[in-house]
Amino acid sequence: MNVKKLLLAALAVFVTFQVLDFVIHNLILSADYEASMELWRPNMMDLMWLMYITSALLSIVFVYVFAKGYSGKGIMEGIRFGLIFGFIVSVIGILNQYIVYPIPSDLTIKWIIFGLIEFLVAGIVVSLIYKPK
Repeated sequence: MNVKKLLLAALAVFVTFQVLDFVIHNLILSADYEASMELWRPNMMDLMWLMYITSALLSIVFVYVFAKGYSGKGIMEGIRFGLIFGFIVSVIGILNQYIVYPIPSDLTIKWIIFGLIEFLVAGIVVSLIYKPK
């Protein structure tokens, strides 16, 4: 396993997640969040530092799992991996959130779609960067 490329790919995936999260949550979904303010913690912004930690951990795990199964098939491998990982995290994880919390169904669908897109892009990024020696 190429540790240097693994760490570089994890950093690139982290940055990708941060940029896409900003666009998705701050720009595209801001009206959805404002319409459902009663669902969110009043001090949520005080806890955002935890989101950076969880995003960094997710980026490392994402790249590590990719690297362990890497077979050198290029971007298509990244797309496939991103969609599989995205299905596990976004589809299953978000549907479970919808079941437990009173999240509007249209927001749930948007989260799933945008989550799959994020992981698809992250899969492409990791496939372009991570290549063993």
